[in-house]
Amino acid sequence: MTHAISATAPASHDDVPPLAERVDLLSGEGALDVFRRATELERAGRTIVHLELGAPDVDAPPHVVDAAVAALRAGDARYVAPQGLPELREAIAADVRSRGVDASADQVIVTPSAKTAVFYALLATVEPGSEVLVPDPGFPIYPSMARFAGGTAIGYALDARNAPDIDDIAMRITPRTRVLCLNSPNNPTGGALDAADMTRLAELVERHDLRVVTDDIYSRLVFEGGRAPTIAACDGARSRTMLVDGFSKTYAMTGYRLGYLVVPRPWVERLVTMSVNGHTCVAPFIQRAGIAALTGPQTMVATQVAAYRARRDLLVRGLNSLEGVQCPVPAGAFYVFPDFSALLAAHGLTSRAFADRLLETYGVAAIDGAAFGPRGEGRLRLSFASAQADLDAAVTRIGAAVAELAGSHHQ
Repeated sequence: MTHAISATAPASHDDVPPLAERVDLLSGEGALDVFRRATELERAGRTIVHLELGAPDVDAPPHVVDAAVAALRAGDARYVAPQGLPELREAIAADVRSRGVDASADQVIVTPSAKTAVFYALLATVEPGSEVLVPDPGFPIYPSMARFAGGTAIGYALDARNAPDIDDIAMRITPRTRVLCLNSPNNPTGGALDAADMTRLAELVERHDLRVVTDDIYSRLVFEGGRAPTIAACDGARSRTMLVDGFSKTYAMTGYRLGYLVVPRPWVERLVTMSVNGHTCVAPFIQRAGIAALTGPQTMVATQVAAYRARRDLLVRGLNSLEGVQCPVPAGAFYVFPDFSALLAAHGLTSRAFADRLLETYGVAAIDGAAFGPRGEGRLRLSFASAQADLDAAVTRIGAAVAELAGSHHQ
């Protein structure tokens, strides 16, 4: 007798075919994993200090919100050109020209987030079997996407400023090296290159015929000297660079998911075709918000940079007052990357174990430094985009965790 299988019966895992192997090459972000666990603890009644996400603690400027709402009310929610609204591309081109980048609106491709722009840029530049130079420590999506595109991610070190080490980059270039990933100011360290560094790096790029993907998402969030320089403005690199930027960090538009690419003209058509395959177009009401952000008042940006500078200084001072902790002063972005390695080594702890202890026992959500690459071991990334009261509470709680370790060491 045959028996009917119930339509509601759960399928065995053995019955589910595997996905393509390339999917296993992708890795996630430590910040989102920590955020999920932190919210679970909050639902259980715990009070958590959130320093894990790079998310401003303010809302987008009112004129940005108003532009999006007005566009929605006007029915501006239909398909639009895959490359982006002409007005937004003009505004983006004008903005990058103010940084010395020779670009026109026809070289701009609007994307649903800067992360999507990085993904497209690496898919378009990485050949199977080629090598991709990525910062270590650096944003974990760079090596993840490089692997997915068929390349091998090669980590390069940061220098004493926690900025990309140009000498180390030069040492790691081989005949297989094809792409350089650059992020200045750097996530997770906040270290930044200056204009002279960019010129030197551009010469290296030209000499070795490299393509460059430069993630400039923190370019406005610098604490001395105005806007961060970009390699896309340098002779030798401008014709081989894809510039990535977006609106999340500067304008507190994290949930809007709006980014862009600025690329050499011969690459535009194929990147637009990739956009058609990937996302069709970015919602026009979101693009209207981007136009308002770039062309409207910039008061919020200046206010936030000043607030971040003040928070940075207090957080660095507080962390450096703790026994066994060394915290460099970041030049940009809104992260500190304190070094706990001596303290942790004395107790046989990894930075992952310490980050877990901080969250589970002390209620501080921080990111394990090794999540950003092997050279991040012994460190944590803490975001100071949070309110000052949260930062003060975090230093107190981290201090208690450090004191407990130091006390057990002396017993």
